[in-house]
Amino acid sequence: MDFETLFQNFNNKKVLIVGDAMIDAYMWGEINRMSPEAAVPVVEVKKHENRLGGAANVALNLKALGATPILCSLVGTGNRGILFKKLMKESNLSTAGILANSKRKTTIKTRVIAEKKHQLRIDEEETHPIIQAKEFLKLTESLMANIDVIILQDYNKGILTSEVIESVISAANKKGIPTIVDPKKQNFNSYKNCTIFKPNLIEIKNGLNIDFNADKVNEIEKATSKLREKLNANGILLTLSERGICVISKENFTHTPAFKRNIIDVSGAGDTVVSVASLCLASKMDYTQLSILSNLAGGIVCEEVGVVPINKDKLLTEAKKHI
Repeated sequence: MDFETLFQNFNNKKVLIVGDAMIDAYMWGEINRMSPEAAVPVVEVKKHENRLGGAANVALNLKALGATPILCSLVGTGNRGILFKKLMKESNLSTAGILANSKRKTTIKTRVIAEKKHQLRIDEEETHPIIQAKEFLKLTESLMANIDVIILQDYNKGILTSEVIESVISAANKKGIPTIVDPKKQNFNSYKNCTIFKPNLIEIKNGLNIDFNADKVNEIEKATSKLREKLNANGILLTLSERGICVISKENFTHTPAFKRNIIDVSGAGDTVVSVASLCLASKMDYTQLSILSNLAGGIVCEEVGVVPINKDKLLTEAKKHI
């Protein structure tokens, strides 16, 4: 595998991300005592930080890999919606696909971090279905020109309704643009005819309403085969946390064990996996190699605290070493 050429070609890829964007807020602090009011630690906050999260973190990962991402999402018109757009501009990301609605709250996840780990997460959000679906779809389809791959990034926050999902995949298929899906349970079965569907272990069990032994590869193969046929997808890319990753297509099934890493924080690992996988898909890479490189990338970002985009140079070095 010529990783140098592959990674260089990432720079020519243009990716459309459709899905739920948010702000990842952080409160960094220290714990030196317990509260006298309840059996909880007191976090003395030393620093506040705001980062792009959700589908916007996927955009950051793609940008870090050299590609040109265009994010299509919906935010509120209040202070947090303004902050979101400010963060996008500061990261040199296009806001051409961002709609704002005065009746919608911008999702914000606040993580309290001390002692090098999460102590608490506070979510402020609205998850009702998007009411501007037709306007949103018109905007999304207008941005599909010269796109190499489309990511549907679902966090169950209301952007990806069945109507939006089916319309985006149908338009992409008509234009010959491959699609890759990072799903959640709510619309799990709406992603028919996508190219690659990327659930995790909990999502495939909940989505198919089945249980199986994840330590038995033949049971994983049976479940992913069933899902691939149900969705009429080209491939299923199933992430298995510490068990690694597997991929199934009509032709074959491959399971790759996890690479040994110093795991600190799994936040955002799925965003990185789908970002790398999308560029490999756009590069017409073999599905097995695609899964291995995506798995390696997901492990790398787990070595840092908080949601962070992948480091392209580190991924290239590790790919040459391990694959």
